[in-house]
Amino acid sequence: MSSHPRGPVNLDTPVRFADTLPEAVDVVIVGGGVIGVASALYMRAEGLSVVLVEKGRIGCEQSSRNWGWVRQHGRDEDELPVMTEANRLWGELDARVKGATGFRRCGIVYLASSEKALAEREAWLEVAKRHQLKTRVLSSREVAERIDQGGLETAHRWQGATITEDDGRAEPWQAVPALARLAQEEGVVLRENCAARALVTTNGRIEAVVTEAGTVRCEQVLVAAGAWSSLFLERHGIAIPQLSVRSTVSATAAMPAVFEGCAADESLAFRRREDGGYTVSMPDLHDLYIGPSAFRHFFKWLPVASKHWRATRFHPKAPKGFPDGWGTARNWAEDEETPFERCRVLEPVPETRKREKLREAFAARFPQLGKPRLIATWAGMIDAMPDIVPICDRVPAIDGLMLATGMSGHGFGIGPGYGKAMAKIAAGKDTGHDMSRFRFSRFSDGSKMRPGPAI
Repeated sequence: MSSHPRGPVNLDTPVRFADTLPEAVDVVIVGGGVIGVASALYMRAEGLSVVLVEKGRIGCEQSSRNWGWVRQHGRDEDELPVMTEANRLWGELDARVKGATGFRRCGIVYLASSEKALAEREAWLEVAKRHQLKTRVLSSREVAERIDQGGLETAHRWQGATITEDDGRAEPWQAVPALARLAQEEGVVLRENCAARALVTTNGRIEAVVTEAGTVRCEQVLVAAGAWSSLFLERHGIAIPQLSVRSTVSATAAMPAVFEGCAADESLAFRRREDGGYTVSMPDLHDLYIGPSAFRHFFKWLPVASKHWRATRFHPKAPKGFPDGWGTARNWAEDEETPFERCRVLEPVPETRKREKLREAFAARFPQLGKPRLIATWAGMIDAMPDIVPICDRVPAIDGLMLATGMSGHGFGIGPGYGKAMAKIAAGKDTGHDMSRFRFSRFSDGSKMRPGPAI
């Protein structure tokens, strides 16, 4: 995989967090992505002692491989209160780390290439109005005033757009490690290159977590392991209908600015980066690797699969070592090597066959710039749930076990919001939000599936 100079972390990166594990803490967090790191930071603010263990590097998987959008625009309505708080928290956190997250409020624009597409974009304005967002419609003329297409008549024309003015962007590969350093300064114990192997329970209650570096006693555990959450839980007899899909992203070389924020139409998504280039992707292209979990949860996934099957390509098997691979172990002893140690960093091979199509799509919209030079292309595995919103809840089967997973491609921007909510749950306090949509039991209590926006 080609790595962006400031892009996805790999195992060549030196270990930055190697704290000594204590004998006991209040909470152990499994997973060092944006959700785990934000949860640790806010749990510490609640006065809890916290250890966070990450099998690879902090922010090394999807948390560093996403588009970098901090987005209220187009969100599932039940997520919006959490996301609105996250938007505010990004500003606070960036100030605390002296700008190291790269957070900027530059607006997010959903572009429409046809009147039909514009009508679909406009339908969400009723949701935005109910939540008092700074969202409005842009005419084609207003789009042209905001997004520079060189004034060329040959450029792809947008009929209009919707915009949320105070949405923003951040630099994923900078932001998560910066927040981890802040958490460490606040007293969180952070340990990279340290896989959690198993939970220790007594009479159905959390007693400890066994890691490859030793056992840590605790009263609570938060599993925030992204694409690996389902596999870790399965070893303990807990099933969730989580699957992972591959998404490919590219980075352009530095070029003149056409828009400082984030934007997407039906075929191209782009975000200005701090280094002067753009992060670009095709929003309608995902890959699903078929494995045991995909078969087991087929009927739960059928509603969303039937809706978005044209945008998803199916592969008969996952590469060796992937969480839902046919040969990946589902059970292991506490004193033996686990799948998490065999695959420190999930490195899906990016889809490169569409790279020329991506360059052509960019050039069609910005003919004054032509086909961009792509300096890197990478892929990540998005942990998704059948209704395209996460589980953020306590797990009823084991007292003291919490779960925050299945962010469905929306986790980076909302990370601080869910992190703060999980901290409140751990502290036994009200989150300040209606979290019922994200309850653990919704896939088994007979509730009707209500899919949110697409991955």
